[in-house]
Amino acid sequence: MSRLAARLAILLALACGLTLGVAPPAGASVAVTDDAGERVTLPAPARRVVALSPHAVELVYAAGGGAMLVGAVSYSDYPSIAKTLPRVGDNNALDLERIVALKPDLVIVWRHGNDERQLDRLRALGIALYHSEPRKLDDVATDLVALGALLGTTQRANAAAADFRAKIAALRAQYTGRSPVSVFYQVWDDPLMTLNGTHIVSDIIEMCAGRNVFAGLAPLVPTVSTEAVVAANPEAIVTTSQGATRADAPLPSLALWRAWPRMTAVAHGNLFAIDGDLINRPGPRIAQGAEQLCRALEAAREHRPHTGAALTR
Repeated sequence: MSRLAARLAILLALACGLTLGVAPPAGASVAVTDDAGERVTLPAPARRVVALSPHAVELVYAAGGGAMLVGAVSYSDYPSIAKTLPRVGDNNALDLERIVALKPDLVIVWRHGNDERQLDRLRALGIALYHSEPRKLDDVATDLVALGALLGTTQRANAAAADFRAKIAALRAQYTGRSPVSVFYQVWDDPLMTLNGTHIVSDIIEMCAGRNVFAGLAPLVPTVSTEAVVAANPEAIVTTSQGATRADAPLPSLALWRAWPRMTAVAHGNLFAIDGDLINRPGPRIAQGAEQLCRALEAAREHRPHTGAALTR
C-alpha cells in the first residue's frame, strides 16, 4: 500500500469510526442500481454526501437531499446555496484527502467526468459510490428516484421525478410527427468536436424530431473535420451559449461556418446557441435546455431548406 493510500485509509477510519465486523442494523439498509449498472448498498440512508459533478449537485438538491451535501466540485452553482459547499476539486483532479476528511457515507461520481484511478482509490477505502451519467432523458428521473432512496427522501425525489417526466412527455407530444431536421451539435470549435448517438443531447435532438448527423461515430465525444460537417450538410448547427457557471469562460464559436455560405444551416440562418448550463448538465433543468433546442429546430424546420446540393467555398 502506498503512503498516500495508507494515509487515506487512516483518515477514513478516524473520520467514520469504522469497526470491522460490525453489521448494519437489520432492515435499515437501502440499495439501488446506479447508471453503471452497479448495485449500491448503504446500511442506512446517507447523511453526509459528496457530489463530484455540478449535475450531481443539482440532482441531490432536487431529490430533497441538499442538507446532506458536505462537498462538491468546481462550478457547482445551482441552486445558489450550492456555491457555499466546500470544494473537493474539479473534473480534472479530485482532492482525495479532503473528500475523506468530510466523512462521506456516499459519494456521487460522474463516470466519464472523474478520474477512474482516483475513484478506484475511494472505492478501495470502502466508500460507497453512486455513478450518475444519464444517457437518456428518462434516466434523469431514474437517478432522482434512486438518490431519493439512498438519501431517505423518497417522497420529495419521486415528486421531482414525476414533474420532470411530465415536462419531457409534454415536449415529446408537441414535437412528435414533425418533419425531421438534420443537426450538427458542436461541442467545441478547435478542435472541432461533437457528440455521438449515445449521449443525452442526442436523445434530446431525437425527441425534438431532429437527427444527429454524427450519431453513428464510436467515441462519446468524437473529433470531426470541417470537411465532414460540410459534407453532411446539416440543416441546423447547434452549440452552447454562456450559462451562469463561468462568465469569463471561452465559448465554442459558430463563426467558422460563415466561410461556407452555401451550407444549408448557414444559408438559412440556422446557427443556434443553447444555454450551456441547461443543455450540458443532465439534471432536472435539462428539460429547459431541451425546450430551447426544440424551439431552435422548429425555427429551422419553418425555413424548409433545400438539401443535397454539392457545396463549394
